Amino acid sequence: MSENMADKHMPIIENDYDKEDFVFVQKNEVLTDKEYADTSYLKDVWSHFKKNKGALIGLIIIAVIILFAIIGPMISGYSYKEINIQYQNLSPKIPGLGWLGFSGTQKGVDVYAQKGFSDLAFWFGTDTQGRDLFTRVWEGTRISLIIALTAVLIDVFIGMSYGLISGYFGGKVDMVMQRIAEILNGIPTLVVVTLLGLVLPSGIISIIFALMITGWIGMSRIARAEVLKLKESEYILASRTLGAKDFAIIFKDIMPNIFGQIIVMSMFSIPNAIFTEAFLSFIGLGITPPMASLGSLIAEGYKSFTVYPYMIAAPIIVLALLMLSFNLFADGIRDAFDPNQKQR
Repeated sequence: MSENMADKHMPIIENDYDKEDFVFVQKNEVLTDKEYADTSYLKDVWSHFKKNKGALIGLIIIAVIILFAIIGPMISGYSYKEINIQYQNLSPKIPGLGWLGFSGTQKGVDVYAQKGFSDLAFWFGTDTQGRDLFTRVWEGTRISLIIALTAVLIDVFIGMSYGLISGYFGGKVDMVMQRIAEILNGIPTLVVVTLLGLVLPSGIISIIFALMITGWIGMSRIARAEVLKLKESEYILASRTLGAKDFAIIFKDIMPNIFGQIIVMSMFSIPNAIFTEAFLSFIGLGITPPMASLGSLIAEGYKSFTVYPYMIAAPIIVLALLMLSFNLFADGIRDAFDPNQKQR
């Protein structure tokens, strides 16, 4: 027993080792952490966005469509409302691309030569009133893009602000604001546009007012949900303790931290707005003639679909590309801003 006790209390002999007892496992390597280049948040988002090939393709298609919407009506040489009965029902003709079907023939007959217009070439053909469809399609694309931009602005300024205020203050304020939003959301857009048509002239103004009434509800719900998650965070409590005002906290502390989700929701609202405009124009509650939109062009082409299918082909293809491209782009933006999608 005493020997064991003695072993436990034996003094430690200092320097009871030599240098060879401690050898680095990797003699020729520097044992330091790997260094990474410092990048900004936007560069980090862009680097992740570039990895999504579908989103890049969508962005390129959007850029090309916007470019044609800007310069298309200028380079055609025709007005979107210029009527010339002599040119009616001419098939698409593009010099040099006749082998792809753009030869200006109908049932094997060259309608351009038949009518004595061999020197003319309408890339998308003409409608039943002799108007150039190339000009009208890109003029209609302008209208659809204006509606899309308006929808984004309405989402950001009305929907985001409404959701931030409702979620931050909570209580009775939140209850009243959410009941108002539910009432507005329960009114169908078709009814809203129809009622606005009794007060306002049919066209782009009534569509914008319809979006202002009901189009921001989805954005407000997303913003409210994000505020409910963040308003009890430590940095919010610290700002409140230091005497920051409520609206300063909402728009300076909370909003920058949910801006990624706001951008994503805004991108997803664009296809919905374009489809809403196309649907309303298709049923006759949207853009009024002679102004064109993709929806109104589809409605006009539908009447002659069995005889002149080319009249409906161009606006449908452009509308489909717009819808698909914005969805792909929004999906890529969501993945780029979502931290769970990033590689650690």
